[in-house]
Amino acid sequence: GLGLDRMAAIVQDVPSVFDTDHMRPLIDLGEELSGRSYGADFQTTRAMRILADHGRGMTFLIADGVVPSNEDRGYVLRRIMRRAIQQGRRLGIEGPFLPALCERVSEVAGDAYPELRTELETIVGWAAAEEEGFARTLAQGERLLADLVRRTKDAGSSWVEPDEAFRLHDTYGFPYELTKELLAEEGLAVDDGGFDELMDRAREVARGGWSRSGGSGHERVIAFARAAGFESRFVGYETTEAQTVIGAIERDDGLLLAKLPESPFYAEGGGQVSDLGRVESESGSARVASVYRVGSDQALALELEQGELEPGEPAHAVVDRLARLATERNHTATHLLHAALRERLGTHVRQAGSYVGPDKLRFDFTHGERLSDADVAAVEERVCQWIVESHPVRAVETTRAEAEALGAMALFGEKYGDWVRMVEVEGVSRELCGGTHVPATAAIGLFHLTTETSSASNVRRIEAVTGPAGIEAFRARTEELREIAGILRVPEREAVGAVRKLADRARELARRPSGSSREEAEGLAARAVDVAGLKVVAEVVEAPGAGELLELSDRVKQTLGDAVVVLGCAVEGRAHLVANVSPAAVERGVKAGEIVRAAAKVVGGGGGGRDTMAQAGGRDPDKLPEAIASARLIVEGALT
Repeated sequence: GLGLDRMAAIVQDVPSVFDTDHMRPLIDLGEELSGRSYGADFQTTRAMRILADHGRGMTFLIADGVVPSNEDRGYVLRRIMRRAIQQGRRLGIEGPFLPALCERVSEVAGDAYPELRTELETIVGWAAAEEEGFARTLAQGERLLADLVRRTKDAGSSWVEPDEAFRLHDTYGFPYELTKELLAEEGLAVDDGGFDELMDRAREVARGGWSRSGGSGHERVIAFARAAGFESRFVGYETTEAQTVIGAIERDDGLLLAKLPESPFYAEGGGQVSDLGRVESESGSARVASVYRVGSDQALALELEQGELEPGEPAHAVVDRLARLATERNHTATHLLHAALRERLGTHVRQAGSYVGPDKLRFDFTHGERLSDADVAAVEERVCQWIVESHPVRAVETTRAEAEALGAMALFGEKYGDWVRMVEVEGVSRELCGGTHVPATAAIGLFHLTTETSSASNVRRIEAVTGPAGIEAFRARTEELREIAGILRVPEREAVGAVRKLADRARELARRPSGSSREEAEGLAARAVDVAGLKVVAEVVEAPGAGELLELSDRVKQTLGDAVVVLGCAVEGRAHLVANVSPAAVERGVKAGEIVRAAAKVVGGGGGGRDTMAQAGGRDPDKLPEAIASARLIVEGALT
């Protein structure tokens, strides 16, 4: 149990690890910022120690590529940072202070850990952003807590229900300790036992989800692989075919689990999906449905297609070459994308997850804001430039220390041994990677970035396609452009301008009432029928949507004064209905909600609203005349 901190405390002959030369400067900063003295009392000492410990931890985590989020390691970092902020508040520190804390850690430990200096701008940026975001969380929580205090006092109680405090914590991220502190100031309290019980339940749900995500199926695969008594040797870097034997096999839930002494099939890992292919022997053949990774070993899930596969018999294992090539294109393109993003956006960009399959690539990366159109275009252009330049792609096995010295990037959270596999795109990037790749970037052929979205807090997601899939994406876009140009009756090169003019015209029409709309309202008003002293309009009209239909009914009613207006229209295969009834008509028993509900049944839909105005929709616009006729009968029945 003698770690670096304890050893330093012994060697330096100080009373605690917080008095060592690498922790005391952080304590000193806490004193400078708060104006309070370390050791003055238990609460102050405790708060400053937490501040120092958490400040160091969060600085190293961000330097390693972790960013605050609501998932996995990002959630751990967020909790550490927010606890540090809470302790700063307890010490009376006003204003942002996390950036200064990170800078002090970098000063103290930067010689031994150079990344703390090279990544300092990124570290300080994330610290400032999280502190600012948590300030908003605290402000919102304090407003919600004030409302809770008011309701509790109005009820004549001095106890706040545990589920209310838990909701503040779980839904809004408001610290429970701060909730208790603020409640105490108001003479209120909350049951700790009840809150702890709710927390335990939440943890059980989380553990259950974690257990389900692992699944008992993989445990069976692990047991099968271990019972086989040998480890499969992956030969898929060198070849996509192998003459081997069926080393072990057993049935599992409709599939066959199998192990081969030599396997050309890549096992899913590092974001890359497993290979597809076939295993054939004299007695039968099977399709490879999946390849499970079991540490450095693997096991195949097979779907039997013909005959049987027998243990010990010779077999021919063949990888689906087209799928492998497509996956290789996408995997190398992922490395290029990562490099282009870091070049364009900054070195704070780190991989936060990925999917590499034959169909597409998906890349999650740390970044706090949406990429601009210019960023997207620049990143795509840079990747395409590297493809055209045909950079050689090499994979070498080396020591981890040597790979790090060469600047190879490691995926945070992955476990690496002393020996690692480094994939180098010459002149572009070096990454620790066990996946399969093309021999040169030119083999990717084409790269097209299809979407850029948010994946999680402070994590963006890019999807892209390469090779034939990229060509198909461009073909589909070209066909869409050709179709749009045909509809607008302009050359393809003028389609964007024509659409822009059309959109401008639509916005202009939306801003002001059209003359034709006024004329239509006047025409409907002129055709109104007098029923027992009230003007009634019930017709099927043409309108671009439900909103315009309601606006038209308003104009007709304004023109007529005391009136009942029921209109219907068909839009894109749907029926829309609106009833607009004056207060005088409501007093005589005509209610808009009753009218549209009855009419909506005729067109196979439903709706409702107030007595004076109601709307409805239906799936059968052909029956609109029948629906309007039934509405007219209801109005007449109410008035006569």
